Amino acid sequence: MKKLSKLMEDLGRHFEKGARLERWYAVYEAIDSFLLGSNTRTTCAPHVRDGIDLKRIMSTVLIALLPCVIMALWNTGYQANSALVQLGLAAPEGWRGQIMLQVGCDPASSLSNLVHGALYFLPIYLVTMLVGSIWELIFNYLRGHEFSEAFLVTGLLFTLTLPPTIPLWQVVLGISFGVVFAKEVFGGVGRNFMNPALASRAFLYFAYPAQMTGDEVWTTVSGVSGATPLGILASAQPGQAMQSLDWSWTQAFLGTIPGSMGETSTLACLLGAVILLITRIASWRIMLAMLIGAMVCASLFWLTGDGSNPLQEVPPHWHLVLGGFAFGLVFMATDPVSAAQTATGQWLYGLLIGFLCILIRVANPAYPEGVMLAILLGNVFAPLFDFFVIEANIKRRKLRHG
Repeated sequence: MKKLSKLMEDLGRHFEKGARLERWYAVYEAIDSFLLGSNTRTTCAPHVRDGIDLKRIMSTVLIALLPCVIMALWNTGYQANSALVQLGLAAPEGWRGQIMLQVGCDPASSLSNLVHGALYFLPIYLVTMLVGSIWELIFNYLRGHEFSEAFLVTGLLFTLTLPPTIPLWQVVLGISFGVVFAKEVFGGVGRNFMNPALASRAFLYFAYPAQMTGDEVWTTVSGVSGATPLGILASAQPGQAMQSLDWSWTQAFLGTIPGSMGETSTLACLLGAVILLITRIASWRIMLAMLIGAMVCASLFWLTGDGSNPLQEVPPHWHLVLGGFAFGLVFMATDPVSAAQTATGQWLYGLLIGFLCILIRVANPAYPEGVMLAILLGNVFAPLFDFFVIEANIKRRKLRHG
């Protein structure tokens, strides 16, 4: 590491202000920061010494996401292999089929499931990182900003929210919209008012709904349809909602169900939550408040249901393991940039998102997955919550010291 640090330091002199390669500083800094860490340091008092910085925060979030990534690979392959077995096929079509012929398409084999899932997950992830990094470098070059590790998290979050069958050209459009219009136009890292990964997914959802919804986007095998549990519940006959599901609550909790690649497993999300809470990267207030808001809203619908809406028949504890609720609670709503900053504001912010999530999910059966819109709406209201909390504190202090 010392030799690498010395090499990057020697190269850095050519990119300093006034040097021959000054205009390419953003590219050099991106590589240096990724390999070694940020060069930004405080130079005068007062300041607090701490071992945490943006690089370590983002690295911790990436580690917390690993259980969801592993589950995304396994479940994507498991759903595909199970469909192939049902059809009596040895392998899928195309270049993926050539690889899977060597590994075998056995849903009982963890290796087969992981490899098959990776053949869909990795192309989406690599395209996301390549295109997003290009946009980041362009804006950093124009502004003279340093490259931030935050996009490593944004890119992975975006990939995990997508179905495995999404066309790669739509991935390019989605991440481009999120990075440019939800982040860079507002000034870049730390200045976006909504989560860029969610904004990217929302753009794709409304621009290309056929590739983001329906029964045929969750299983990679051509000609096989498999609706998500929420989709099945939304179209169930009144009085037969829970009987229409082919999965148990435990299966939904573990994540062996159709859905977006990284959002199906509540267990994987909880493992990530433990890491984020122990390291104090994420706010426990937001997580708990969102959970309370969702349970209150779900309980109200469940207790007052009149039998006309099948989603009102869903018990409150089922809502916690369906769709992207757990993933949104742990990784999306807690985004430190777009979430509320004050303690009271975080309670209000989390309660709003949790309540809206179930409200959208149940009250609008045409859109049973309400997590994405609820969090984006919460992002919009977060500054307002903080404003009123701060103003209330100022008024109390004035009265106290009047």
